[in-house]
Amino acid sequence: MDLIDDIPKGNAPEYTVSELSGAVKRVIEGEFGLVRVRGEVGRVSRPASGHLYFDLKDDRSVIAAISWKGQVAKMQVRPEEGMEVVATGTMTTFPGQSKYQLIVSDVAPAGAGALMAMLEKRRLALAAEGLFDAAGKQPIPYLPGVIGVVTSPSGAVIRDILHRLRDRFPRHVLIWPVAVQGQACAAEVAAAIRGFNAIVPGGAVPRPDLIIVARGGGSLEDLWGFNEEVVVRAAAASVIPLISAVGHETDTTLIDFAADVRAPTPTAAAEMAVPVRLELLAALDGL
Repeated sequence: MDLIDDIPKGNAPEYTVSELSGAVKRVIEGEFGLVRVRGEVGRVSRPASGHLYFDLKDDRSVIAAISWKGQVAKMQVRPEEGMEVVATGTMTTFPGQSKYQLIVSDVAPAGAGALMAMLEKRRLALAAEGLFDAAGKQPIPYLPGVIGVVTSPSGAVIRDILHRLRDRFPRHVLIWPVAVQGQACAAEVAAAIRGFNAIVPGGAVPRPDLIIVARGGGSLEDLWGFNEEVVVRAAAASVIPLISAVGHETDTTLIDFAADVRAPTPTAAAEMAVPVRLELLAALDGL
């Protein structure tokens, strides 16, 4: 008699590898349809595909996470290493390597403290590069002939700026429309600053003598685009003097440190940009 035949088989079911992997996948995805996971962001990878790969960890465990390109584009705040976050997504498995991972649709800082800690870390790193040095600041022209305004083309901010300029000393204004919050904000604002600087003097489009970057008040998350490194670097590299006017007087973003001058409000930026024409004429008459 074959010895193998003598081994009792019991009642344990027999699976193929694929069957067992599929069963595990169904259990995990069925039990964890949509979850919110709090943890620290570990390794972050951003390949050319546009997808975002990162780890979520605590003091005992690590979960691999991925956000597809379309999900990344909708994120208001992207995860960075060391950041404490709450990730929302769905669990799935990758049978080819016997792994499970979290497909993340959204990431939010785990409270304002986490976001402020990340902001301070970024501020210190950029300051160490000299991007905020006072020696690099340019004076604001006394009476700019052309003013470039980077802001939303609709809403109270652009109306307030144009109204104040018209009251004080009408100037030629060029508006570069941008998104002032959301995922597209940082890239569009940085491109606008670079775009104004790229205008050739004496060409068909007049080159601004001064740039104002403006938006109204909002939450820390709403203003986050003006904290992004690409915006800070564009502002610091601007050959044209630049006034930042983002949020209300109590709001501070990193573009404020890179700008030549910070205005507490968009209206105040317009007041800084030009003198009062009637006062100037009166002073001239008194000479």
